[in-house]
Amino acid sequence: MSLSRRDPLVVGSVVGDVLDPFTRLVSLKVTYGHREVTNGLDLRPSQVLNKPIVEIGGDDFRNFYTLVMVDPDVPSPSNPHQREYLHWQ
Repeated sequence: MSLSRRDPLVVGSVVGDVLDPFTRLVSLKVTYGHREVTNGLDLRPSQVLNKPIVEIGGDDFRNFYTLVMVDPDVPSPSNPHQREYLHWQ
């Protein structure tokens, strides 16, 4: 499924600035506790103290994926001097 202009990754300029346009091939679900992470969601450090639960969809178990958490506008969108900060991999 390709991204629409209303997708938070497009609206927030992540696609086009940080990522090239792409087509999603598998589903991805990340949750902290009972809170599902969605594109554009802000979480406080206290909400992400424990490791997340990550579910990757698809039916071909021969594929491997690398999941990284980056912040494209650290410390703020108006002053991203540490842009694309790698939180974890």
